[in-house]
Amino acid sequence: MTIYDIAREAGVSASTVSRVINDKPGVAKDKRERVQALLAKHQYVPNEAARGLVTSSSRMIGILLADIRQEHHISGAYYIANELSGRGYSSLVMNAGSTEAERVASIQVLEQRSVEAAVLMGSIFQTETIRETIARCLPQVPVFMLNGFLDLPNVYGVLSDDRDGLAACARLLLKKGRRRIVLLVDAPTPSSRLKMQGYLDAVTGNQEPIIERGVPGSHSGGYEAMRRVLAVHPDVDGVIGSLDIIACGAMRALQDAGREVPRDVSVIGVDNTRFADVCRPTLTSLDTMALDLGVTIAHKLEDCLEGRGTNHRTMLYQALVEREST
Repeated sequence: MTIYDIAREAGVSASTVSRVINDKPGVAKDKRERVQALLAKHQYVPNEAARGLVTSSSRMIGILLADIRQEHHISGAYYIANELSGRGYSSLVMNAGSTEAERVASIQVLEQRSVEAAVLMGSIFQTETIRETIARCLPQVPVFMLNGFLDLPNVYGVLSDDRDGLAACARLLLKKGRRRIVLLVDAPTPSSRLKMQGYLDAVTGNQEPIIERGVPGSHSGGYEAMRRVLAVHPDVDGVIGSLDIIACGAMRALQDAGREVPRDVSVIGVDNTRFADVCRPTLTSLDTMALDLGVTIAHKLEDCLEGRGTNHRTMLYQALVEREST
């Protein structure tokens, strides 16, 4: 069923049907009602691609995820896509790949698809190569970065305070009397570097820092990293995993080594994902505000698309959610 079929059945012009579909004035009441009834009867859905050719608007938002397997990334993408869907936008969600070249190619795909805006999920996009690619491929497109920022006139960053958040985790363990606290941190990114700095801010002067770097972001990654730490530092009494899933793996390794959580060792994760609730004991976790970040980006993105101004950098502060593991 096309716009011309509706027009023929209603006895009006195709332009009249178009005006009704787009809620434009200049259509007599009886004709409008007749067309609306036929649209409802035939469950007519406008062809957005064809409409875009007329309006020069794709109403498509590109969302690139640093790693689609990460719970907090895909949750953030869901919140953004869901918010924008209610405003008439469609979302193209893509895994950007593990290398800089793959991430550059993903941005080029967004250019080819003529997206109206782009969202880059993860601090891993905060590089000079990505900045140059955005400037070349998407110079007039609003680009929003979740937990990152690049100095370009069309880039907007909504960030979570990783440094202070991680410091709060370490301070909680110190408050509970823990004095051999280890940080298990995933692959180096701007975010993970801030987490390390927050850890150092809190523990320096209280203990010798113990950091296990480059831990794979998985349960097995956390498990093996914890086993390596225990072999060298058997007196560890506090653990912070830079991701919940890493902390869950570490907790299993501690239990397999005969260490009880939290009696012998307190454990904290980061991101406050569903893993924090399903492991046993339940995991104290730093809420990095994935929902708030996603909703904030969606609202600011809409402001940009509709010509309303918005600030280029927004910081959201994190909160510790205490559970059984501490």
